[in-house]
Amino acid sequence: MDAEIVTLVDAAGPYLTAALTAYGVGVLGRAEDAAVDATADVGRRILDSVWRRRGGQGRTELEAAVGDAAEAPDDADAAAALRQQIKRALREDRQLLAELLVLLPARSTVSATASGERAIAAQHITTAISGDNATLRP
Repeated sequence: MDAEIVTLVDAAGPYLTAALTAYGVGVLGRAEDAAVDATADVGRRILDSVWRRRGGQGRTELEAAVGDAAEAPDDADAAAALRQQIKRALREDRQLLAELLVLLPARSTVSATASGERAIAAQHITTAISGDNATLRP
C-alpha cells in the first residue's frame, strides 16, 4: 500500500504547487474560488482533506509545511516536507487515501513514440498510410 501512497503524492504534486501558487499560505483556510483554475482547486481540496482528517499536532505540522512551501516555492526541501506530511497522513488514515484518489483526475498511462521517417504513433488508430504512392481502398 505504501507504493500507492507514493504514487498518489507524486501525482498530487502539480496540483499542490498550483494551489500554493494561487492561494499562498492561506490555502488551508480558503473556500473554492471560481476565479482559480481547476488544477489549483484540486490542490486546495487535497490539502483541505488532509488538514480536516488530522488531529491538533498533525494540523500544526501540516500548516507549518504548507507555510514553508508557499513562502519558498522553488525550495525542493520545503516541497518534500509537505509531501512527507501528506504521506504520513495517508499512512495513518487509509480512508483518506480513497478520498484523495477520487479528487485526482484519471491519469493516462498510455504513451506512444514514433521515431524515424514516416513513423506513426497513436493511442487509437483507424487508418494510417505512410509511404509514397499509397492507395487506400474501401
